[in-house]
Amino acid sequence: MDLHVTIQGQGYPILCLHGHPGSGHSLSVFTDHLSQRFLTISPDLRGYGKSRYQNQFEMLDHLTDLINLLDNQKIEKCLLLGWSLGGILALELVLRYPKRFTGLILIASAARPWSNHPRVTSQALIYAGIAGVLNYFNPGWQWNIETFGKRSLFRYLIGQQTSLAYQYLAKYGVKAYLKTSKQANKALSNALKSGYNRLDDLPQIEIPCLVLAGSEDRHITAISSQETAKKISNSHYICYPDTAHLFPWEIPQQVLTDIDSWLAKNCTISHFSLNS
Repeated sequence: MDLHVTIQGQGYPILCLHGHPGSGHSLSVFTDHLSQRFLTISPDLRGYGKSRYQNQFEMLDHLTDLINLLDNQKIEKCLLLGWSLGGILALELVLRYPKRFTGLILIASAARPWSNHPRVTSQALIYAGIAGVLNYFNPGWQWNIETFGKRSLFRYLIGQQTSLAYQYLAKYGVKAYLKTSKQANKALSNALKSGYNRLDDLPQIEIPCLVLAGSEDRHITAISSQETAKKISNSHYICYPDTAHLFPWEIPQQVLTDIDSWLAKNCTISHFSLNS
């Protein structure tokens, strides 16, 4: 299908893939910065955001959509950046089409994703609803964070519970959640039931890879991200203390600084120019 896509900047292309729930718009924490030097391409995956799709589909359909997107944009080679589910899709693209990608940035993702999320209680669910609604109308309100946010499911998504993280959540998270289709939820659920483990295939990845994780991530643990990094020969791993699954919204400047440093160091290795 034709995906809705946001394209910013100019230069060497980076395909940026969002997580679940999510949209290309929710990656602006990366694309607004990277588009100052690169051409950033951030699609809404099938069934997410404005890429509406009414029929059932499988996770592998995302890969077909993304390759078609690159072909339509006449992009032969590019970098990949993927957050959470987007990181898993990025790994699959590299493993299936290795000659098309020159570098890989994995954000809170893993080739064998582990979760140690505790059982969801009714109170945490109710508090998440209250905190989400209040935060949407008054982003980053500290009273809401202290009263409801820290007692809700958000405490497993946001490690430092900062006002800045809640502002990102209000601006991007709510819309992404509401625009994630039943079909997308079903496709992910089916994939999780079948299990996912690509660790044994990772040694064949030769391009440089940056793996970033939050130490308190309960959705895809830092241990599973580190396990992935160890299996890729040319990889660099960073784990941020006291952060969780949404750490790019908690400490955006630190994350972007580390990505910039990695890009500057690896541009020669991966044979692309930061100014091309």
